[in-house]
Parts: sequence; C-alpha cells; structure tokens
Amino acid sequence: MLLNYFKIALAVLKRRKFFTFISLFGISFTLTILLVMTAFITKVIGDDYPDKKRDRSLYINRIEERGKESMQSGSLSFYFLDHYVRSLKTPLKLAISSGFNGTNTYVNNKKIALNYKYTNAEYWEVLDHEFLEGKPFTAQQIANGELVTVISEDIKKNYFGNVSSVVGKYIEADNVQYRVCGVVRNVPITLYMLYSDIYLPYTVSKTDYKGTGYQGGYTGILLAKSKADIPTIQKEYDAMVARLPIQSKNFTKIYCHADTFIRGYVRTGNEESSGVTIALLTLGIFVLITISLPTINLVNINITRIMERSSEIGVRKAFGASSSTLVYQFIVENLILTVIGGLIGLVLTAIIIFFINRADLIAYLELSINYKVLGIGLLTCLVFGLLSGVFPAWRMSRLKVVEALKA
Repeated sequence: MLLNYFKIALAVLKRRKFFTFISLFGISFTLTILLVMTAFITKVIGDDYPDKKRDRSLYINRIEERGKESMQSGSLSFYFLDHYVRSLKTPLKLAISSGFNGTNTYVNNKKIALNYKYTNAEYWEVLDHEFLEGKPFTAQQIANGELVTVISEDIKKNYFGNVSSVVGKYIEADNVQYRVCGVVRNVPITLYMLYSDIYLPYTVSKTDYKGTGYQGGYTGILLAKSKADIPTIQKEYDAMVARLPIQSKNFTKIYCHADTFIRGYVRTGNEESSGVTIALLTLGIFVLITISLPTINLVNINITRIMERSSEIGVRKAFGASSSTLVYQFIVENLILTVIGGLIGLVLTAIIIFFINRADLIAYLELSINYKVLGIGLLTCLVFGLLSGVFPAWRMSRLKVVEALKA
C-alpha cells in the first residue's frame, strides 16, 4: 500500500512541476535555516571543551549594583573574586580570568590580530585545555610576574609558521615579549568566558587588578568536588553576596549569582531581565516564524492540488474508498514530499556549513552535522509534513461524491 502511495505521490509531483518546485523550495529552505541554527546551538551548548567538568562548575560573570534611581552592572573585579569568592568553604577550586582584549603583533612585516586574556594558576586546573605541547604557567611564575604565555594552535601557526615546537620561543603582544610555555587547542569565540589567542599571568596585566571595587574585567568559575555540592555552593555564595558591604551611597542592593553553564551564558546583568527568558523567547519566535510561513504556503498549495484531484477523489469514493483511507493517503503523500524536501535541505545545510567553516566567520568555531542535528531535521520534517497535510486532507475527505465528480 505504501509503495502505491509513493508511486502516486511521484506522479502528482511530476504533474505540476511549478507547484512542486515551490513546495520543495519552501521545505528545504526552512529546514536548512533550522539545521544551521541547530548546528550552531548544539556546538555552543553541547561542546564541553575545555570546560569538561561543566556538570560540577558554577560560572560567575556579572555583578549588578542597584539603587532607587541608578543601576550599574558589569564583569567582576579580581579583588571581588580573589577576596570574597575565594573565602567560600565548599568549592574545590576557583578559576579567575579576564575578558579577552584585542591587539596587533607583527612578524616579517605581516600584521596578526590576536586576543589576549589574563588568568590565575587554578584556571588550568579547573579547565581541561588540550595541550599540544608544553604546559601551563605555574602559581610560582605568576607570583614572580614572569612574562610567560600559553598560545593557541592557530597563533602558533600564524606567528611561527610550520615548526615542530615553539616552547621557549618568544612572541610579542601589546609591545611586550612573552616566552611561550605551552600551546593549546583552539577555543571558539562563542565561549566568551574561555576564548583567547594567548593566555597571560594576571600579574603582568598593565591595568590595576588590585582595586577594591566590585566591578572590573574578570569572571570566575567555581569547581565543586561533586555535582551534589552545587546547591550547597550556591546557597553559600548567595549568603556571601547578601553580606557584602555597600560601597556607594547611590546603591542599596547587590546582585551577583553563581550560575550553571546555560544560565550564566545568557545572563544579561540586569536582575529585572532574565537572560534565559529572553533567549527562549527569541528562539521560540524565530522557530515559529520560520516554520509557520512555509507551512501556510504549503497548505495553500496542497488545497489547490486537492481541487485538481477532485474527480479522482470522487471516483475513489464512488468505488467505496472511505474518508479515513483518503486522508491517510494524502498525509503519506505529503510526508513523502516533505522528506524529499528535507533531504535537499540536508544537502544544502552540509554545503552552507562547509563554507561557514572555510570562511572562518566565527573564530575557531567548527560546525558539524551530528546526530542531534539529524534528529532535529527528522523531527522537523515529520512535524512540517503533518502540519501542512492534516487540514488539506480533512478538506479532501469532506468532498461529496457528486460535487467531486462535477468538478
């Protein structure tokens, strides 16, 4: 039976090639957008390099000071993290790093743009960077203020060329010569708390990291001994924040949270505006618009196809075909059309992802089509096919035999 439906579906598709083209274009274009977006989201959320201990980590990246008529928010100061957050008893370790800043360096009269950030020694213990050679700088080197650095594999290639090892060599950044002590695998810029081209000890920072204000250019990651300790750490952290002294008469309340990865990633820094809510709402509206418009278009096309097949429907009803049989047939035909469009969309997605990766539009971000992306694609095809097929099929089943044969 399904084989017969498949043959009928192909015959119907060949009958009106223009309508078929419009239908397949709408399906494949919609699916391509959704799959590329899914590949991006799964890469950002699902890729756990270099924070492989994400399930027992808490991220601190924003602090907000609020008063009746004023509000100020931003990243945290090194002092806040090292003095207050480090005082917590439950966490195992605390990684501290600055946001990344850009500069230019030159080699053989060639300008190379790079980003640098400052870290403490525990940063390399909390996170699991893959060292291609060498090792991270130590707490002793940080205390000594040594001009050492860990660089990414791309900076190694761009600055030093195709050499086997660069440990012990020097790289210039921001007019300072740093000795390379390690090379790590690239971290995509979408992980903004972790991304950098070169990593430096915080003690060599040209900006003052010893100020006692709460806001600055740093973020922190708390590592728990086990996943079960996460709620305890969050309670201890909230209690610490509640005890913080107010530093300005303009403010009466301080907000700062130790978040799980997703919540911390989308936090806006405004206590009245939930980053998670905004992210979900934006994503939901985008998906709704992306799916609904092509679905409405396909429904209209399918209704037109039904009207053209009214004589066929009338004959089949006259020979005893039930309405449920006709509905089932048309839904299967529509699903076949959707699957064909989905396969085209999958091919287009692979091509677009290839060019996105080749163009290096987002630093160190490599998209791919994995089982999650394929699963989303399959689910989208089924939902798309059912949504666009049910109403036209119902309209078809309501046709009376006499009216259908007259049409």
